[in-house]
Amino acid sequence: MPDTPVLDLPDDAELHVLVPSRALGAHLEQLSPRVRAHRVDPADGPPTGDAARAQVWVPAGGSGIADGFLDGLPELRLVQLMSAGAEKFVGRLPEGVVLCNARGAHTPATAEWVVAATLAAQRGLPHFTREADAGRWSPRTDRSLVGARVLVVGAGDIGRAVGAMMAGFDVELTYVARTAREGVRATSDLPELLPRADVVVVIVPVTDQTVGMVDAGFLAAMPDGALLVNAARGVVVDTDALLAELTAGRLRAAVDVTEPEPLPAGHPLWSAPGLLLTPHVAGNVPDTGRRATEAVSAQLQRVLAGRPLVDVVDDY
Repeated sequence: MPDTPVLDLPDDAELHVLVPSRALGAHLEQLSPRVRAHRVDPADGPPTGDAARAQVWVPAGGSGIADGFLDGLPELRLVQLMSAGAEKFVGRLPEGVVLCNARGAHTPATAEWVVAATLAAQRGLPHFTREADAGRWSPRTDRSLVGARVLVVGAGDIGRAVGAMMAGFDVELTYVARTAREGVRATSDLPELLPRADVVVVIVPVTDQTVGMVDAGFLAAMPDGALLVNAARGVVVDTDALLAELTAGRLRAAVDVTEPEPLPAGHPLWSAPGLLLTPHVAGNVPDTGRRATEAVSAQLQRVLAGRPLVDVVDDY
């Protein structure tokens, strides 16, 4: 697959697009008289009628591929996600179908969650909220983000936005990615970097290399009292290993994602000490939907104009 693929459509060809909502469909049809949007639910089975002619599929955020759904789309050329995460689609599309994500749509909100969760955990806000709910005045001294040594594992859009937002706190920031480059250390350097980090932010895509990356060894290398912040995916962290560290009181964590997810009732993470937990809502702010819609619209405009696609997802 070329680095910048182009969907070669005849100039007068209709562009049939499968969408998860009528509102998105109506918006996309305003781009050009050539666009025909079809609202579909993959759970209902393969598309029929004109929907089966779709060259583009825009799945609902957070969804995957229902069994047999792609069998009814012989002309499919592009799957355009409304999310940044693409792990449910990588390696599962037919030959010749391009996968693109909505890079940047969730960046501001997710980075904001990372900073908010880090501040809340460092300053003990979950503890004070519980004490206030119980009607107890319980002052204590907690940690600070100001001047902290922050290790950001993942140097993409969101990781960079986290760094920019934390700059005002005078943190000592180190980026880590799979391969080293200017201003970025390699993951092979983690054994050297983890022991001196006060806060470790994990914001990596799901790949064969990152699943289970934050394992017992990774956590053991973090210093006593350090904070792990996971805004990536739950599978990146070994849940049992994290539970062991939290239960021992050696580490703290703030996570927006878990494995399993949704977290079932009675799971020990619910009651783990030193844990701030939110239910995968880091990107859930009103503007995220608008930014995702804009990303889809811009991509379809490239298709209509015969220009190269952007935000193409390979195998990471």
